[in-house]
Amino acid sequence: MKTLTAELSKRWSEMFAALAGGGDVPPALRLRTEGMMEAAALLGIATENELLLAMDERYQCAFGRDIAEDFGEDWRDFYPFPQIPAMGMRAPVYPSTND
Repeated sequence: MKTLTAELSKRWSEMFAALAGGGDVPPALRLRTEGMMEAAALLGIATENELLLAMDERYQCAFGRDIAEDFGEDWRDFYPFPQIPAMGMRAPVYPSTND
């Protein structure tokens, strides 16, 4: 089952690196990874807390800060397990008219 946790780590790293670089994460990739996280918890491979700590470690590697610094200490209330806070930056919007 080490393969599952290694794959999760790889996917988190890829997702957060893409976001840190200004890119986006395809929803299907995020959703499949969340399903893998839930499966790992259900099968007893890792606890929810262990998975969230491991995900936060990958986030720190990409952004240089932890998830709570970007989303607040209560981020788990907004992204309950197994949701991944993998949102791209908002695109700049400029008015097309003077109105």
